[in-house]
Amino acid sequence: QVQLVESGGGLVQPGGSLRLTCTASGIDFSNNIMHWYRQPPGERRDFVAGITTDGSTNYADSVKGRFTISRENPKNRVYLQMNSLKPEDTAVYYCNRPRRDGVVPWGQGTQVTVSS
Repeated sequence: QVQLVESGGGLVQPGGSLRLTCTASGIDFSNNIMHWYRQPPGERRDFVAGITTDGSTNYADSVKGRFTISRENPKNRVYLQMNSLKPEDTAVYYCNRPRRDGVVPWGQGTQVTVSS
């Protein structure tokens, strides 16, 4: 059974940092590209960052230089380090495979709220 569990969200002031964790089970994690997505209130779920099986990364323009994606294959985990957070980063954050590869059932996500 495939399961994705996101954690690490919370309320943070502008300029602050958070580290999100996604733990996967039921998939061949080390052989999958993994993405982080986010969905602001009332908006669509969009790509934030991606990491390939060999550790190459790419980012949405809006988060370049502020967010860092990484993975820890022995633990089936992918991380998102978020620095210099802005109010517009407020969203529910999810991990999954790339849409082009076919997403697996979405997890519950983790809420990130950036507000003073």
